[in-house]
Amino acid sequence: MRENEIDRRSHLIMSIEKSSSPGRKLSPAGHRWNVASRTVLAVAGGYAIAAMATASLSLALPLPRAQAVMAATLFSFALYCALVIWAYSAGTARRAWFVCFLLAALPAGHLALRWATT
Repeated sequence: MRENEIDRRSHLIMSIEKSSSPGRKLSPAGHRWNVASRTVLAVAGGYAIAAMATASLSLALPLPRAQAVMAATLFSFALYCALVIWAYSAGTARRAWFVCFLLAALPAGHLALRWATT
């Protein structure tokens, strides 16, 4: 019974090490650029996406103007937090940037359409 438990633990530790280690090692400078890229994405990109989503939702929600702005602003706090977490938890910085560009396309498209029709 004891040996079986040790085998399970060692198997679990090995699977965690395999999943957490990237395919290639970055140089120290590459690691710094990776962290800097994710930080810029988290701070500036998260703010930009949250701001666009706030503007888009405040126009799209079928509520009185003050309530729509308040609801959109409250949602933007949760969205910004999720984007910051995503920037650092994505597998690669390239994937994090790609997903954030896709997320930014929806409110940007909505705002562009609203601007074009007015």
